[in-house]
Amino acid sequence: MKFEIPEKMKAVVLEEYGKLGVTELPVPQPGPGEVLCKIKAVAICGSDPKMIDGHYADVHWPPYFPFVMGHEWAGQVVALGEGVTEFKVGDRVAGEAHKGCGNCANCMSGHYTVCLNYGKDGHDGGADKGHRHYGFYWQGANAEYNAYKVAALTLIPDNVSYEEASLCDTAGVALHGVELAGVTPGGTTVVFGPGPIGLCAMQEAKAMGAGRVIMIGRGRKLEIARKMGADICIDFEKEDPVARVLELTGGVGADEVMECSGANDSPAKACQLVKKTGAVALIANYRDDLEQVPLPLNKIVFNEIKIYGSKANPGVSRAVLKFLSDGSINGKGLITHTFPLDQYEAAVDVFQNRRDNCMKVVITPEAGEPGRFVED
Repeated sequence: MKFEIPEKMKAVVLEEYGKLGVTELPVPQPGPGEVLCKIKAVAICGSDPKMIDGHYADVHWPPYFPFVMGHEWAGQVVALGEGVTEFKVGDRVAGEAHKGCGNCANCMSGHYTVCLNYGKDGHDGGADKGHRHYGFYWQGANAEYNAYKVAALTLIPDNVSYEEASLCDTAGVALHGVELAGVTPGGTTVVFGPGPIGLCAMQEAKAMGAGRVIMIGRGRKLEIARKMGADICIDFEKEDPVARVLELTGGVGADEVMECSGANDSPAKACQLVKKTGAVALIANYRDDLEQVPLPLNKIVFNEIKIYGSKANPGVSRAVLKFLSDGSINGKGLITHTFPLDQYEAAVDVFQNRRDNCMKVVITPEAGEPGRFVED
C-alpha cells in the first residue's frame, strides 16, 4: 500500500494568543523512528481554549508562534521513517500527547508523562533528550498530516471509528487516575464531575468491577451520567454530597474517589466522604487564581487517606481502546459535534461555551460540513 502525499497541507495555527488562522504548511517528513500520519479526527480538549487564551503562558505553551495545537487524535499511517518496524503503511492508530525520553529514571519506571527531560526536545535550544509533548511543546494534530514517534502510537481495533479513537487521550487520562486509586471489586466508587473525563472514569470503574458508582454533579451533564450508567447521581446544588455519600455507605464512606471536576473545593469534599484507608485520585486541573480551599489534613492523616496526583495517560492506551471496542466506554455517546478543520474556531466556540448541549467536539479534517454526531 502506498499513499500519494502532497508537499503542502492545510493546518490551523495559533498565530498569537487569542488569534487563530487557517494556513498551508509543508507536510512534515518522518525522521528515524517516526511515521507520518494522515490525521482523521482530532478532539478538542479542555486545555485547548486555555492555551488559545494564553492561560499557560507561564509554562511556555506554546513555545513559539505560529503553532499547531491538537493532541487528542487518531489517524492512518501513510509513510514510514528510517528503522520503523512497529507499524506499516495503512495502519490505523491513536496517538498520545507525550513521548518520554525513555532514558531517565521516571521514563524507565513507566512515568514518561513526568519525564525528567520534559521540554528539552522542543525549540528552547536545549539538548535533544527525546521528549516530546505533541500539541503543547511540539507540533500537534490540528492539520491534515503530522509525524510522530512510534512510542506515541497504538493500533486501533477494527470496530472503533477514528472519531471514537480520538477519545483515547480523554479516556486514558481518566483511566490513569482510576488505576492509581484502584477499584475495589464490589465496592463504592465516587466520581466528581460528569464531564468527558468524569464520564469515562465512571464507565471504567464499572468495567473494572465497582459494585456501584456514584456521580456528583449538576444539571444536564448529571442526567447524561445517569443515562450512561451511573448507579446513583447526586446534584450538589440540591443536597450535600458528603452527607449523602456517608448516608449511602452507612457512615463508612466510599472506597475510592475520582475527582474530575476541577472545582477547588472538591478535593476537600473527596477527603471527607472517602473511607478510612480509602484513596482519592486528583484527575482534574485546578485554577490557581481562585481562593484555595484547605484540605482536611488531620482527617487525611488520622484516616490514612491516600491522595494521588494524576497526569495524562501513561501506558493505558491499549486498555482504553479495548474498552471502546467492547463497549465498556460509550465513545459515540460522548461525541456530540463534528466540524471540518477550517471551522476549528467555530468548534472551539461551541465547546468552550457549551452550546447546543455539547459534550465532546471532534474535528474531522476530511469532512465537509459540521454536524451533530449521531449514534448508531
